[in-house]
Amino acid sequence: MTVEPLPLTGERTAPGIEAENYWFRRHEAAYLALLRHCAGAVVLEAGCGEGYGAALIADRADRVVALDYDAQTAAHAARAYPGLTVVRGNLADLPLRAASVDVVANLQVIEHLWDQEGFLAECARVLRPGGRLLVTTPNRITFSPGRDTPLNPFHTRELAPAELADLLTGAGFEVEELTGLRHGPRLRALDKRFGGSIIDAQVAVVVDDNPWPADLLAAVAGVTADDFEITPEEMDASLDLVAVAVRP
Repeated sequence: MTVEPLPLTGERTAPGIEAENYWFRRHEAAYLALLRHCAGAVVLEAGCGEGYGAALIADRADRVVALDYDAQTAAHAARAYPGLTVVRGNLADLPLRAASVDVVANLQVIEHLWDQEGFLAECARVLRPGGRLLVTTPNRITFSPGRDTPLNPFHTRELAPAELADLLTGAGFEVEELTGLRHGPRLRALDKRFGGSIIDAQVAVVVDDNPWPADLLAAVAGVTADDFEITPEEMDASLDLVAVAVRP
């Protein structure tokens, strides 16, 4: 069965699109780093988007519930990944029983939520004691530098490393890991090649609605998840924050 790609709005990424490949691989790198926490677990992906991440998790987990608020997105995920249990629901009122899952995965989603504290309270409710919450989110310091309000119109509140840690502990979680995703050697070389930032080069094309330069599109299409590093060093300079928090 052929499934039509999910339309791109700028709010979520999708696989198989050359011009979107940098962002897809950047997200995939975080999923791959966090899969070890999902082995044999019952996992809720809260905000599954296109569904590719939930499908990756399903290769390791005992069961995955993929939840998204948007009806079109949830319907697409169910068609594209028929092995998933896809549910449409509100992240502020998760449609699961208390203490019913081992892991909640929330990757590149919390920055879209108006009530981040309420969402984390719901995560604590549905997680079993000792369960883990996996969160990734853009680093406010590098994603919207010098601003308190996000540059991305789809984001409501972005977080710096200390702000994410405070938000998680304030919700009663224990922060087990807090690391940062950044460019590895090959992407750092591409940054130099494209005027200091391959991200800015892509944004300029999209914002100005220009044709993609062939060399830039080829470079973007060739990015892999291995081109990113996730380390605890120099957190304030990281591109994305990657947190693992435990429900006591």
